Amino acid sequence: MAQAQPKPSPLNELCSALPSLPMRLQEVGRFVAANDYDATTRSMRELASVAGADPASFTRLAKALGYSGWDALRAALTEARRPAQTAPFSVRAKSRRIGPNADVTLVKEKLAAEAAGVARISANAIADAARALHSADRIWINGFRSCRSVAELLNYQLRLFRPDAVQLVGGSGPFDLDLGAFRAHDAVVVIGFAPYTAISVEAARAAHNARATLIAIADTIAAPMAEGADHLLLFEAASSPGFFPSLTGAIAVAQSLAAVTFTLGGANAKRKLEQTEGRLAETSQYFVEKG
Repeated sequence: MAQAQPKPSPLNELCSALPSLPMRLQEVGRFVAANDYDATTRSMRELASVAGADPASFTRLAKALGYSGWDALRAALTEARRPAQTAPFSVRAKSRRIGPNADVTLVKEKLAAEAAGVARISANAIADAARALHSADRIWINGFRSCRSVAELLNYQLRLFRPDAVQLVGGSGPFDLDLGAFRAHDAVVVIGFAPYTAISVEAARAAHNARATLIAIADTIAAPMAEGADHLLLFEAASSPGFFPSLTGAIAVAQSLAAVTFTLGGANAKRKLEQTEGRLAETSQYFVEKG
C-alpha cells in the first residue's frame, strides 16, 4: 500500500503558486515568503503597511492558496516554523561546509541574525508593558528551562529598585504555591519559545484566572502561554543559525523592561536603588583591588 505523502510546507505552496497569481498578489506573496517570521508575529495591518499593500490583499492571497483566510495561512506558517517536539534542537542543526573559515563564517552569520532580530523588537510594546509593571502591586516572573536565565536576570534587575514587590516563580518553593498567590492587581511575566514548557502555559492560565495583568515574552503570537496576554513582547528565537534557538532578543526585551520600569519609578526608584547599592557595598559583594 502506498504511503501518504507529507503535506508540503505553506512556504513551498506559496512559492509554487506565485507564477499563476495576479501580479498584485505575486508582490504580496513574495513579501510573505521573504518575511515569514513577521508574517507569523505581526498583524495583517502592520504587514500591509510595511509591504505597501491593501490589508485585504493578504486575505485574497490566503484564499488563492486554498486557505479560508489570512488567519488560517498564518497559523500554517506558524506551525511550519515550530521544531519537532521529539527533537526540538537537533533538527535545527544543519550540515555546513567545512573549511578553514567555516567556524568564523558561522559566528558572523549568527551575530548578524541576532542584531537583525533585536532591531525588529517593538519599542512601543515594551514601553506599554513597562507601564503595567510600574503600576502593579506585585510582579511575578516565570521562566523555565533555558528561559530561566532570562527570568532571573529580569528578577534581579527589578529587585534592585523594587525589592519587596518582585518574585521569581518557583524561586523559593513549589511552583504551584506561587501560582496560587497571583492576585488581580499583580503583573505576571511569562517567558518562552517553542517548544513551550507545560508550566509556562499553566502560569499564564493562573494569571488569567486571577485576573492579573499577563505580559508574555514569546517567539510568536501563537505561543500557548501568550494566548490572551495583555501585553505581547515578541522576540526572534528561530531565525538565528545554530542548533539552539536564540535568547538574545528575550534578554534585550527583559533589560529594556527593567530600564523603562526604573525610569517610570522616578525619585522613589532611584532612592531604592541607592539603598540597595549601599547594602551591597556594606557586605563587600564586589571585589575591590587592594593597593
